[in-house]
Amino acid sequence: MTLARRLRMAAGLAVLLALAAIAIVLVPPYVANWKLQRYVNELLDDPATASQPPETVRSRIVSKAASLGLPLHSEDVQVTPSGKALRIDALYVVHVDIAGYSVVLHFRPAGGGT
Repeated sequence: MTLARRLRMAAGLAVLLALAAIAIVLVPPYVANWKLQRYVNELLDDPATASQPPETVRSRIVSKAASLGLPLHSEDVQVTPSGKALRIDALYVVHVDIAGYSVVLHFRPAGGGT
């Protein structure tokens, strides 16, 4: 094996390792958001949720987000009655630092009536 080929293989391996390290840092916030979105969908699928006060639904969502380690606050969640259904909209930001570079991820779990 020539030196040039070894260098190319080493460079390729370094790129793959860097991508894997970035994925390890970025995937957890996306998984947590997916779990929160699934929870919001479950709330909306439950007919009893529509009869609850918006403050109660908001509190449940914020509590679930806290259990997932997400920085979602009560003022970041809007629960709007829409006839016999609810509309839920949330917005939160996760800051991820990768080797001195900061990535800002915006998440918007939502669902319900229009």
